[in-house]
Amino acid sequence: MKTLIIEDEQPAAKRLAKLLAEHCPECQILDMIDSVEGAVKWLCNFAAPDLIFMDIQLADGLSFDIFRQTSLTAPVIFTTAFDHYTLQAFKVNSVDYLLKPVDPAELVSAIEKFRRIHRQPESYDRSGLEKMLKSMLVQQAFKERFLVKSGQHFIHVPVSEVAYFFSEDGMAFVQCTDGKKYIVEYTLDQLESMLDPRLFFRINRQAIVKPEAVRRISTWFNSRLKLELLPVHETNNVVSRERVQDFKRWMGQ
Repeated sequence: MKTLIIEDEQPAAKRLAKLLAEHCPECQILDMIDSVEGAVKWLCNFAAPDLIFMDIQLADGLSFDIFRQTSLTAPVIFTTAFDHYTLQAFKVNSVDYLLKPVDPAELVSAIEKFRRIHRQPESYDRSGLEKMLKSMLVQQAFKERFLVKSGQHFIHVPVSEVAYFFSEDGMAFVQCTDGKKYIVEYTLDQLESMLDPRLFFRINRQAIVKPEAVRRISTWFNSRLKLELLPVHETNNVVSRERVQDFKRWMGQ
């Protein structure tokens, strides 16, 4: 089964490839692509694969741009962070999806569904797919402000005033551009799904930053990067090795 992975998060792409090797050994991964431009170029120059795993938000745009720029004939299983309820629309068009991080059992189930339904490219109904994708992305509302406690009172912090988020001693904090910091009642994993990925990047397990907060980037041990942040934060500001390339793309987009 010739398979193409279109995913802009390198760790997620590698993990999916590993899961496919373990649970679907007949899958031959032809390539792993991280952008709309790269996917369009690949699909225009090579024969269509049997199956495509495709993220919705890519490094340089949204995946429906691929459908608009190519005559895609291969079935697609989407990998995404969107919630179950929004994605039920995909079931109508016999398009399956996997929530990230991909669960091995759900991956196996999706591949079995592909085998049952998508044996012939003609059976893949793409009508209205672009409209559904656009609708989904409109419905995906990112947080615009956070309610935090300041002394005996609650105040709201607009996203525009956030420099970065970090975790320390088991708690998550929001660091504001004015130098103040507050505890937020979310984990960094939860925050990552609430924040617009164009504005925020998870550099490691302890920090999520905005580009405006990055004053200086230096090379660091083991092919990592060390960031100098404003307001100053001395810890949790090293970009983990597996995120370095994605971080560079994000900073330059």
